[in-house]
Amino acid sequence: MRVHQFATSLTYGDAISDEMLEIQKVLRERGIESEIFVRFYDPRLANLARDYREYPAHSSPENVIIFHFSIGSPVSRMFFRVPDKKIMIYHNITPYHYFLDYHRLLARECYKGRLELKMFIDKVDLALGDSEYNRQELEEVGYRHTAVLPILMDFSKFDGPGDPVVERLFSTEKKTILFVGRVIPNKKFEDIIKIFYFYKKYFNPSSQLLLVGDYRGMERYLAALFQLIDELKVKDVFFPGHVEFAELLTFFRLSNYYLSMSEHEGFGVPLLESFYLGLPVLAFPGGAVKETMNGGGILLRQKDYLQIASLIHQLDEDKQLRKKIIFSQRQALSKYQREKVAQILLHYITEVAGR
Repeated sequence: MRVHQFATSLTYGDAISDEMLEIQKVLRERGIESEIFVRFYDPRLANLARDYREYPAHSSPENVIIFHFSIGSPVSRMFFRVPDKKIMIYHNITPYHYFLDYHRLLARECYKGRLELKMFIDKVDLALGDSEYNRQELEEVGYRHTAVLPILMDFSKFDGPGDPVVERLFSTEKKTILFVGRVIPNKKFEDIIKIFYFYKKYFNPSSQLLLVGDYRGMERYLAALFQLIDELKVKDVFFPGHVEFAELLTFFRLSNYYLSMSEHEGFGVPLLESFYLGLPVLAFPGGAVKETMNGGGILLRQKDYLQIASLIHQLDEDKQLRKKIIFSQRQALSKYQREKVAQILLHYITEVAGR
C-alpha cells in the first residue's frame, strides 16, 4: 500500500505543512511509501516536495491519497480525476469577508474555496476535520462519512536549542505577551494591541508585546495596525515577521503569556505549543479554539480589553493561579500525544484501504 499526500503548497513554518511532514514521517516509520505532491513549495523544502502534475504516473486504485483542503486550487481538480482511494482533511477556510478591505484576491480565493468544498461530497471515501468544529462543517454541507483527526504534532522538537541572536535582542526584565500567527484580519491583532495598551498603561509599564508571524501580502492590514499603535501612543510592540524555527522557539521561551483574540481558527497549533512550553494561555474562543484547548488555559468569553488586561495582571500577582493554569494545560495535552494521534490516522487509512 502507498499513501501519498496532496496539498496546494508546502510552506516552511506553516501548521498544515508541518503536519504533512509529520504524517509522512509516521507512515515511513511503518514502512509505508509516502510522497507529498503540491503546486507550490518553499525552496527550503524542495527535497521534500513533488510537483502535483507528476502524480498520474504514480496513481493506482490501490493507493490512498490524503488531500489537505484549505483553499481553492488546481490541485483539487487533479484529486478529482485520479482513481485512488481518497481521504480529505479539511483545515477550514477563513470566511472571505475578513479580507475584503485588505486583500481582494485572497477574499476571492476563500470564497471559491468554500464553494469548491461542496464539490467533493461524493468524491471522497472519508472526510476528516482536524477538529469537531471542522467536521461539523463538513457534515453541514453534505458529507456522509466524516470523522475527526487532531493535527499530528511532534512536541519534542520544542526541546531543542533556540536562537542566541533573538535572545540577545528581545531578552528583558519586561513582562512579555506573545501571539504567533500570520498577520491577517481574522486573527484580530488590533484586539491584542488594545489589551496590551491597557495592560501597559494601568498595570505594568515594564512590558512588551511580540506579534510573531508573516505579514507579506497583508501590508495594508499591517499599516492599519501601525496606525492604531500610533494613535494609542503605545510603545514596545514588535512585529518580527516570519521567523526560523529556532527563533520562534526563543520567542516562546522569552514570553510570560500567550494571548489570542482570533475570531476564526480551524484548530490552533500555537495554543498547544504554548501549553507544552508552560506558557499560560488566554484565548478568545473563536472557531475551534475552545475545543483545541481541551479544558486547559483561560477562555475569554468577552472582548473587554481592560478586564483582560486586569486578568493578566492578576496572573502576575497570583502565583498559585498561574500554576493551576499551567497544570490544566499539561493535562489537556494528553489528547494530542504523537503516538495517540498516529494510531487514529493509521486506523482511518486502514479502513479506507480495505473498502
